[in-house]
Amino acid sequence: MSLTDKHGGKYEGLRPRGAPPRILLLGASGQVGSYLADALTTAGEVRALRRAEADFLKPRSALAAVSDLDPQVVVNAAAWTKVDLAESYVEEAFLVNSETPGLLAGWAAGRGALFVHFSTDYVFDGEKKTPYDEDDRPAPINAYGASKLSGEKAVARAGGDHLIFRTSWVFSPRGENFPRTILRLAETREELSVNDDQVGAPTSAGFLADMASMAVQRHFGGRPAPSGVYHLAGSGRTSWFGYANYLVERAPAAGFQINPRLVVRPTRGPDPSRPARRPLNSLLDSGKFARTFDLTPPRWEDMADEFLTLLADRGPEA
Repeated sequence: MSLTDKHGGKYEGLRPRGAPPRILLLGASGQVGSYLADALTTAGEVRALRRAEADFLKPRSALAAVSDLDPQVVVNAAAWTKVDLAESYVEEAFLVNSETPGLLAGWAAGRGALFVHFSTDYVFDGEKKTPYDEDDRPAPINAYGASKLSGEKAVARAGGDHLIFRTSWVFSPRGENFPRTILRLAETREELSVNDDQVGAPTSAGFLADMASMAVQRHFGGRPAPSGVYHLAGSGRTSWFGYANYLVERAPAAGFQINPRLVVRPTRGPDPSRPARRPLNSLLDSGKFARTFDLTPPRWEDMADEFLTLLADRGPEA
């Protein structure tokens, strides 16, 4: 299936000119990275490194691993994503999310390589009433968001060709995440309490990987996008409560067992068990991305439906 079929946009004339570029993927075992390992094969020759092969807690070691391979594209999907733990391990979060990406982006700039990086809605404080665009001033309210914002600045400061994709509420059939947790609990629980005052747009890891691959193909196909930050998230909006309800309602048709007595109840206010504050508004305006790449992100509901189908096909061990 082509990207045009999957995501409803134009996707032609993007094949690289000359030999396929050498692409290095970092963070290949994560939610987005595991999809990128497949998606990027349509854009070039991919070498994928996991944490043990390029440890972002050791910046110089990671730099040595990258320089040894001498790629033309570096796609960084490695990140410290444990939001609450970052409050206690601030130095480590900044090493992984800022110092090492900045060092690698500097290497890429010196070699004329493209650097692709992923960031987060958590760079904002969530006080805005409408979706955030790229011109809005970041103001993170937790250590994780601060480390990711610092990483964005470090990548941009390196001065080379770079694309930074800010996204939100990423999910995948692989690994631990909100929808997988909801489905697991909904099988046996009679009641689930889920936050209803934080709003955002769930975004599929597979979609993000496809878009990164498209961006690389455009870059080497003679239609490079301007360097900078692009918001890239599912279309529409929901709360965590609305998201959970949608999953529970659609799950039986996909073959999942849901406790027939289950009730999903909304809650409001911060969770006292979580050290890190969360932005109330995580909505991102993907208009700049749509105008640049001529492709509008699909509705979050459509991505959630695809997730249910993929997870049902993979089985519980996925």
